[in-house]
Amino acid sequence: MNVDMIATVATDPLNACCPPATEAALDPVTAGRLAEVFAVLADPTRLRLFSLIACQPEGICACDMVGSLDRSQPTVSHHLKVLFEAGLVDRERRGRWVWYRARTGALTDAASLITC
Repeated sequence: MNVDMIATVATDPLNACCPPATEAALDPVTAGRLAEVFAVLADPTRLRLFSLIACQPEGICACDMVGSLDRSQPTVSHHLKVLFEAGLVDRERRGRWVWYRARTGALTDAASLITC
């Protein structure tokens, strides 16, 4: 950046090439929450589970997910609990079974935090 450009940016911020970096940065609390969501989805089993649940708008029974993922029931239950605690899915008990549904807009909300 030459001296004339530095002077222009300093005196006329509207003609600067881009906004100050601090205006686009996430605040620490939001960044921490978003990192938690991404960490939850970084596990391949949880990502597959979330994808399976998201494709069923009416919901899906936990019992139907065990065979689909070739994982044991305790493993699937653990990953479902992690998805629920991260706020990515809702659950509802129907008799002796638990049904899961993707939270409306969970990923859209996360994506909107990182797009400018």
